[in-house]
Amino acid sequence: MSASASASASLEDNCLLRWGIIATGMVASWFVTDLCLTRPDAQARHVIQAVGGSSLEKSQKFVATHITTNDAQGRHTGVKAYGSYAEVYADPDVDIVYIATPHSMHRQNCLDAIAAGKHVLCEKPFTVNAREAREVFAAAKAKGVFVMEGVWTRFFPLVRTLQRLLHEERAIGDVHRVFCDFAMPKPMAQMSLTNETRLTNRALGAGTLLDIGIYSLMWGMLALDPGVGEAARKPQVLASQSIVNGVDWATSMLLTYSTSKDGSSPAQHAILTSSSLTKTPAAFCRIEGTTGYVVIEGFAASVPTFFTVHDTTAPDAQPKKYEFERPGKGFYWEADSIAHSIAAGKTENKLMPWAETLCVMDLMDEVRRQGGAAFPQDEQ
Repeated sequence: MSASASASASLEDNCLLRWGIIATGMVASWFVTDLCLTRPDAQARHVIQAVGGSSLEKSQKFVATHITTNDAQGRHTGVKAYGSYAEVYADPDVDIVYIATPHSMHRQNCLDAIAAGKHVLCEKPFTVNAREAREVFAAAKAKGVFVMEGVWTRFFPLVRTLQRLLHEERAIGDVHRVFCDFAMPKPMAQMSLTNETRLTNRALGAGTLLDIGIYSLMWGMLALDPGVGEAARKPQVLASQSIVNGVDWATSMLLTYSTSKDGSSPAQHAILTSSSLTKTPAAFCRIEGTTGYVVIEGFAASVPTFFTVHDTTAPDAQPKKYEFERPGKGFYWEADSIAHSIAAGKTENKLMPWAETLCVMDLMDEVRRQGGAAFPQDEQ
């Protein structure tokens, strides 16, 4: 066996994850479809081992639709369909649980999976508030299992490249301001009549902030601060929300990062918004620096397609466009990174550590405190 073939075999042996999927909705279907893709540059091997839904029929339909028919390598043909989440947690062949349930269920789903000794990838927002997140992380620490919030966009090569250009190569000098919007039109008034969806039911973590505003928040933090988790700076936040029946239909946030203790340099600002009343144009984010600016474009802030760097010091300079191939949706990048973390015996991922999740949850709690969107879970 050649050295390269040996290295590849070792990679597959050490970075193999057997997944249990919790929930059978749209995001879960995107995730498993991505993990079934055949990728020549794959950095880990993933097997869909089990799916648990609210009924056996839903799980069986999910498996037949999204897994066995999309499997090019024969990895997932023995997927077990369960009619409950508990059966997935109890399955001895499941290494890690992917949680894609509504926001309000994340805390209990995580705690149940952790109690069963499973590693956890839980979709954003990690929980409804920071108190719940701290409870989950405390349980994970006591059990010694890996846990991560699934903010898939952070793992895109586009995002990693942008961070390098901004903070290491200083492609636009000192970054001083960011604008980012994530808006998707939703019939909030109609949905409020039944109050059954996660977008309008406060008990389910309703509103734009936790659903899409979290991505605007992500871009502001990534653009203004190279630090992550414990190394990140803590910004001040001013917020306003458009509240209808206790639910935010739109949210505006201003993050302020101090750049010097003596006031000799200006503070950095991030103006970040989310709304259910309109659709954000393709150019959803602009990052401004002392020597240029960056425009990020895509269908939405969660799925950037490309970005363009503009040099304002050279009027005749052509903007430089950075494009990235993204087969499928792009969930496999975070899955590969998790596989490497677990293979190395880690309980956290360096790109999305627990402290980063807590920082974001604390900021969103403060935004809601100022804006007026409260959840029943805040009172517990």
